[in-house]
Amino acid sequence: MSPSEHKEAQARSEAEVPDQDAAADGGEARQPGDGETMSAGPQGELVRERDEYLRNWQRAQADYQNLRRRVQGDIDAAVHRSKKGFYAELLLVLDYLDMACASPCQNADAKGLLAGVEMTRGVLLQALEREGVKPIAANGAFDPALHEAVESVEALDKPAGSIVAVLRRGWTSTQGVLRPAQVKVAGAPAASNGTPAAGDGAA
Repeated sequence: MSPSEHKEAQARSEAEVPDQDAAADGGEARQPGDGETMSAGPQGELVRERDEYLRNWQRAQADYQNLRRRVQGDIDAAVHRSKKGFYAELLLVLDYLDMACASPCQNADAKGLLAGVEMTRGVLLQALEREGVKPIAANGAFDPALHEAVESVEALDKPAGSIVAVLRRGWTSTQGVLRPAQVKVAGAPAASNGTPAAGDGAA
């Protein structure tokens, strides 16, 4: 090959290099994008598995919180039931102490005994208050959720349905009513139509 022919062949080979680069660029442009590769390839499968695990974990967390609240509610109810009987016995003791404090005292010995009973009653009241046990207000209107009507009496100075007197104090705790208050309730006044009673005005 002559030197001139060699130069021509080298020039043709150099001219073909940009075409190959352009073909290479075109091949890269035709490759699928990142999203296509992720959705169709192994990475897309990993993303789907990750999302599924996340949903399952969130569902398990919600179920656990619901179970925790339900169990705690059952525990609180069981504790309240167990304490309710104990509180009822203490309230009965308090009733006896109230009756003892209401008894009249005539001599020094009786007054000294009364002072001791009052101190015992005060300590018991403080212990009950620390446990959230409080007396029910027994004034105003009758509330069937808090009061137990033992007797209905006529009271001209009170409206019908109001509490007239308390026979036994009621008590509540943080969980509800321990013992309703036994009360007398004012009834509706008897209707007066001017009709004389039997035997009145008889000749």
